[in-house]
Amino acid sequence: MRGLPPSTFTVLGATGYIGSRLVAHLQAQGHTVWAPARGDTEVFNRPLGHVMYCVGLTADFRTRPFDTVDAHVGLLAEVLRRAQFDSLLYLSSTRVYMGAASTHEDAPLTVLPGDPSYLYNLTKLTGESLCHASGRAGVRVARLSNVVGPGMDAASGNLVADLLHQARGGRIVLRSDPQSAKDYLHVDDLLDWLPRIALAGRAATYNVASGRQTLHAQWLAWLQARTGCTVEVAAQAPLQAFPPINVQRLQGEWGVAPRAVLADDLLPFSPSNDPVGVPPP
Repeated sequence: MRGLPPSTFTVLGATGYIGSRLVAHLQAQGHTVWAPARGDTEVFNRPLGHVMYCVGLTADFRTRPFDTVDAHVGLLAEVLRRAQFDSLLYLSSTRVYMGAASTHEDAPLTVLPGDPSYLYNLTKLTGESLCHASGRAGVRVARLSNVVGPGMDAASGNLVADLLHQARGGRIVLRSDPQSAKDYLHVDDLLDWLPRIALAGRAATYNVASGRQTLHAQWLAWLQARTGCTVEVAAQAPLQAFPPINVQRLQGEWGVAPRAVLADDLLPFSPSNDPVGVPPP
């Protein structure tokens, strides 16, 4: 895909895994980037250009419900109401398809308000709805699948980050059925695709995913081969079934081809320099 013309971006949530990498990527591509600190009121006093809304909670949303609402909805509402911008891309999640019959962007969705685990989905969907109802031009939504890449935080709740952390210690205990599967997307693809959606997307909502399912068993086999770690599966580990993500809209507009996610750049050490892939103590 051809490069984008130099533009001005504001990245909200720039201290997180995706936001920080997005800042570096945009700068490397020659764009002007502002990454305001949390609570910086200058957000409402200056032109922001193209806003990338990366503010959000992940693994800790269950223990921080009010912060989750503030991050996914509260600040967004103020930005949509008061800020000066040319476009805004709100980062949502393919997790909103839990229980849905289809993963097409326009499919009806299922929610269970009485289940605390649905707070994440409900707040993301509220943020999405607010984007669509705001009446502001250039506002779009990107539903991200499970992003993997170098430097992931094992405490983030990301399964692959946790498996990598365990593998480095020499032993993995998987607490879900190895036949469980999810859609994973390499962070480099995400960094390439998000600015294109922000600047030139023709639709209001996009699934940003690989469209491929990767079994937990595949991650285990790959990590075992690369690190020599031992693997065991917890007794009565539940099967986690996530539907394949529909990426026809993304592919139809840009013809994207996702990178492999079983990639050595995920490893926090170099297997080529260490025969078993485990760094010395």
